[in-house]
Order: sequence, then structure tokens, then C-alpha cells
Amino acid sequence: MKRLLLIFGISLFTACQKEAKETQKTPTPPVATPTDFIEELWYKNSFIYNLDVEVFKDSDGDGVGDFKGLTQQLDYLKGLGVDAIWLAPFQPTPSQDDGYDVADFYGIDRRLGTNSDFDEFMRAANQRGIRVMMDMVINHTSNQHPWFQEARRNKNSRYRSWYVWSKERPEKWDTGMVFPGVQKAVWTYDSVASEYYYHRFYEFQPDLNAQNPEVQQEFRKIIKHWLDKGIAGFRLDAVPFLIEVAHSDFDPDHPQHQYDMISLLRQYIQWHKKDAIMLGEANVDPKEQEPYFGKDGQGIQTMFNFFANQYLFYGLASGEVEPLVKALNDTKQIPFNAQWAFFLRNHDEIDLDRLSDQERAKAYAKFGPDTNMQLYNRGIRRRLAPMLGDLRQIEMAYSLLFSLPGTPVIRYGEEIGMGDDLTLKERLSVRTPMQWSNQPNAGFSTTGNTVRPVITKGMYGYPQRNVAAQLSDSASLLNRIKQFSKLRKSCPEIGWGKWTVLNTNSTNLLAIRYDWEGRSLVMVHNFSSEPQQFQLTTGLKQATTLVSLFDQAKTNAEANGTNALQLPGYGYNWYRLTK
Repeated sequence: MKRLLLIFGISLFTACQKEAKETQKTPTPPVATPTDFIEELWYKNSFIYNLDVEVFKDSDGDGVGDFKGLTQQLDYLKGLGVDAIWLAPFQPTPSQDDGYDVADFYGIDRRLGTNSDFDEFMRAANQRGIRVMMDMVINHTSNQHPWFQEARRNKNSRYRSWYVWSKERPEKWDTGMVFPGVQKAVWTYDSVASEYYYHRFYEFQPDLNAQNPEVQQEFRKIIKHWLDKGIAGFRLDAVPFLIEVAHSDFDPDHPQHQYDMISLLRQYIQWHKKDAIMLGEANVDPKEQEPYFGKDGQGIQTMFNFFANQYLFYGLASGEVEPLVKALNDTKQIPFNAQWAFFLRNHDEIDLDRLSDQERAKAYAKFGPDTNMQLYNRGIRRRLAPMLGDLRQIEMAYSLLFSLPGTPVIRYGEEIGMGDDLTLKERLSVRTPMQWSNQPNAGFSTTGNTVRPVITKGMYGYPQRNVAAQLSDSASLLNRIKQFSKLRKSCPEIGWGKWTVLNTNSTNLLAIRYDWEGRSLVMVHNFSSEPQQFQLTTGLKQATTLVSLFDQAKTNAEANGTNALQLPGYGYNWYRLTK
């Protein structure tokens, strides 16, 4: 490990020396010039875009998005500044859980295209320098998967032990449901097998027995198959459940975990493709995060920061930043080669389960006052734009997303402020077709019989809110996000540097300083709808001038070394510090 760290340090030092020499030859630009970093750590300074093929773009008029349609839109994603596309499940499925019930881990859902269509998409993405990641849903299968069908029919089948069974109904049969209120059990009786099978999620999604060496070998075969197809990373679904040690007597609320599975998967993936990564879905307490990243940084490279995300939304709802600051600091200690992934919305509900009852009530009152907007008694099933409403706050939230210490991830449609359809059940409310233009069916499809209804009415209907209209409007949310994306790439300090939350003496202001290779940035955000005037102490020994990365305006330090700043309601600014 010391040898690896030495190699890493020498490579990074060489790159930094090269940049320093080039900087001496020319005046320092107002925005830092990006540096070429070690290929294996590309996620440190990247922007990931999540999409679902079936609702992104339909190329053949059958009402279902497909890989040919996605390929047609790659130039749009490149223009947005996307470095990597994360694909929602696209494998064959009965689609009882929107593709998260996989029936064949090696195939392409025929509604979305052929193997040739997928290969052409991969070639086109690679040609544009866009990496492709995919959802890897291996905690469970569909109950229609051939493995489960054979397992339930034949007790002597090798596939029987690929799942978790119990002859008697376990004592904890109705404990630990992922979807409480919708899901009634985690153990369900199967009349064909004459036994109970275990499922953390819906009853049509039986859990695989990850303790079985044959199952682990199959995981590796699946991963290699997609690496050979050119996949650059895997968003690992439901990691804590994947690695739990499940059996008939265990307590789902207090499971044991086989953490070594994570490092073994990491080693296998990078053995086959050194720059391929894992992006983990693990909604765990900060005290539990270490074994997921690995003590020596040999676990999951990047994970979603669900913990901080909950307090981020509390901050957006209340204007108070202190709980968010604490959450950021609580999740700060991670390996040097690891990275948090930050997001505002994803394909699921906004989970608020870790907030206090009072904090959750405040978030509900602001963002989900109608019970139809809430889900599982713990979250909100809305998109960001209709929740926040105020364009100033929406822009501030995206400025924050791109300037937090981690990798920004955006869900399709959020860049234009798409709305939600609360008439759709559960999480489908935020999974409506992409709105490309004011043409019929939002330009998504030439048929009105789309896989899911297109949003047509109100201020979030496609006639008013679509990509074409926002591309031609320089003040649009889409163009603002393109600006954030470009700035983020020119600020390697965010992805690579050390960060410190600065004291603003205000409950509404969040200021973060980044330091890397002798350069510093300060990002300031006002969570209040009211203007804020304040004195900012940068924490550096020498007095500094703040140069805005948006308009190059300078703010000189005062005699006492502080900088007098002001922000409008929901205002923000990114500053480069110069001595």
C-alpha cells in the first residue's frame, strides 16, 4: 500500500509541477486551468448524469425510449458537460419495479433495442469522451428469473441455495421492510417450494444468497460481461442488503455484514479494467461508512452522501445551515482516493428518515404538505423545481451541488426544472418522459401512447418547459447549469483539495474554503430568501482579495483582514482567493 501511495504522490506531484511551470509562462487566468489527473481517479473531477433509457428518447415511435434515441441525444449531454452517464436498469425485466426486478443479467430489454444498438451507443459515447456506468442490481432477482423458477420447483437444484429459504416462518418475518406501508413482509411463503423465501424489497424480488460461493462467482461473470462491453463503472444497488448475512434466524433490523465482498468486487473490477469504479448506494450512518470505503481506500470508490443530503433539504426548507455543516463534517473523514457523490434528486424519494420529528415536519410543511407528496412515512416523492418553486433558490441549490466536496450527480430532466406527476404511484411520479421540445409528446415520441404519461399541463407541462426553449434562453436554468458544470471542471480544488467550513456568524450562510497546491477557493451560499451582509474571514494567514468566478469582480480585504460581502436572497458566489 505504501508503494501505491508513493507512486500516486509522484504522479500527482509531476502533474502539478508541469502545471506550475505553464502557469509561470502566462498570466494567471481568472478561473483555474484544469489539470490532467491519474486516469483511475477520473471521478474526482467529473459530472455524472443519471437517465432511464425507456423514458429518455424514443427513436422508432413505439412510445418507449431506446438506445437509438439515447445515441441521438449524446451531443446534448456532451454540451451539458456530462463526463459520465449512469444508466438505470436496462436488462430484460417484467418491470414490476421499473427494471429493478431483473430477469436476465446478461441481456438488453428488447423494448429498448438490440445488442447492436447498445454497442453502437457505447461506441458513440466513447467517441465523445463520455463514460458509461450502469445500475448493477445483484441483491435480488425478479421472481420470474429462470434461476428462481428452477429453485422453487426443484429442491435439489443448484439454484435452490442461490436464494435464502426457511421451512418455518421466521420470527422476524415482518421486520426490516425497505418499503414500509407498501411492503408487508420480508419472508413470503412460496407454495411451489413449500418454504418461505427472503426478500428485503417487494415479494416479487427474492434476495440472492450472496454467501454462496457460486453466487459470488456469478456476480463476477456478470460484471466481466459488462466490462467487456465497455462499461466504466457500476452503481451498486442496495449495498448494505447485498452484503448482509441472511438466514432464517437473523434479525433484519440488526444484520451482520460481510464487508470483504466489497473489496473483493473492487479488486476484480480493477483487475479487468483499472479505471472502472463502483458508485455505492449505502444509506448508512457516518459511524458505519468506513468499512464501505475501506480502511485503506480499497473499498467503494464513491458513495452517495445520503446522510448530508437529508440535512441539505432541511436547510433548503428552513434556511438553517448548521445541521448541514455538522452532517458534512460528520462525513468528512474518507480515504484520499475516495469521493462522496452529491445529488439533489434521484429516481427514488427524498429520504428524511434521519431527521428529527420536528425537522422532518418542517421539511414536509415546506416541500410536501399534501400526504400524496409523501412516501413510506419518511420521504418526499417530488422533483426539485416544484418543491422549491422559487427559481432563485433552485439556482442556488445547483450552485451548491456543483461546489460541494464531492462528485455532482444530476437526474435527467432536473436540468430544465421538470415537474412531477403525483397521479402515478409511489416513485414513478418522478420518472416521466424527458421533455425535449414543444412538439407533440414533448418531442419524446411520435406516438401519444407513451410508456408513461408526458406532463402536459401547467407551468411544468412540456409546452412551457422543454430543452429546446431553454437552450435558446441565455438566462434559463439549463444554461445556468451548463455554466456550473464548466466552472466545476475548472476548479480541481473542489475534487482534489482539502476543505473547511468557514464561520460566517450567520445561521443562513454556508461558506466552504478549498485548498489545493497553493490555491484556494471560497464558495458562499445564502439559504435565506432575505439579503445578507457579512464579514468573511477566510482563515488564511495573509489578507486576500476575493475574485468572483462569475463576473471577475474583486473584493479586497479590509484592514482587519476580513472581506465585506453581500448576497441577495438565495444568492451565491464562487471566489478565487488571491494574495
